[in-house]
Amino acid sequence: MPYAPHFPVMLRTDDGVRINAAHTPSTSTDLGVVMAHGFTGSWRDRTARRIVHVLSGFGGVIAFDFRGHGRSGGESTVGDLEVLDLDAAVRHARVVGYSKIAVVGFSMGAAVAVRHAGLRGGVDAVVAVSGPARWYYRGTKPMRQVHWAIERPFGRLAARVVKRTRIARGEWDPVPVPPHEAAALISPAPLLIVHGDRDAFFPLDHAHQLYAGAREPKELWVEPGYGHAETAATPELIRRIGKWISSNFS
Repeated sequence: MPYAPHFPVMLRTDDGVRINAAHTPSTSTDLGVVMAHGFTGSWRDRTARRIVHVLSGFGGVIAFDFRGHGRSGGESTVGDLEVLDLDAAVRHARVVGYSKIAVVGFSMGAAVAVRHAGLRGGVDAVVAVSGPARWYYRGTKPMRQVHWAIERPFGRLAARVVKRTRIARGEWDPVPVPPHEAAALISPAPLLIVHGDRDAFFPLDHAHQLYAGAREPKELWVEPGYGHAETAATPELIRRIGKWISSNFS
C-alpha cells in the first residue's frame, strides 16, 4: 500500500536549530497530528512513515526529525531541548491552518510530548507511547546500552555512524523537569498513556508513574504483548489512537 503523499518542510527552533520535517495534509478536517519519534529514529524510517500513513486517516500530520537526528541540525540532548523542536512543529501546524493539535510521541518522543504539553502548552491532546516517567533509568539491558551510547565517546561515535544520531557531550545542567512531574501540568488537555507489557526498555511502572502524576482527563492503556515504541506498533493500535484523538474533538 503506498504511503500518503507528503511535502517537505524546514522549521527553525527558538534557539536557531534547523528541523527537517514533512507535512501530510488533510483537506477534510481541522485536526493536525504532530508525530514525535523515538531516540535514534527519523520521520523517514519505514516504521514512522507507516504510522504517519495511518494517522493521516484522522487528520493532517506533521512529522519531523529531532535535533541531532536524520537531516535536522544540532545535537541530541535526549529529551531536554527537544521540547523546542516539538514546539516548532506545533507552531507550523497552527500556521498551515489546523485549529486542533494533538501530539503523538514514542519513547523519547513521548517524554518530550509530555514535557512540552506540561511546560509550554499550546496543544489540545497528548498521546505518550512507551515513554519513560523518570530520567537515568538503567534497569533494563537496552537502557544500559542507551546510556553507553550517550555517555561514552565510542558510544556517541557508534550512534553517529550507525544511526545518524549526533549526541551532545556533557551532562544536563540543570536536570530537566522529568515527565512524571510535567504530566501534572497538562490538564485540561487530555492525556493518553500507552504502554506494552513486553516493553524491553521501560517496564510498566513507568506508565503507572506517568498516569499517577497526571490530572484528569487521562487514560492508561496497557497493551498485552506490545513491545516498545514505533517498531512494535501495529496499524490496529495506531488506528485506535487516532480514534481516541478524534473522539476528544467530536
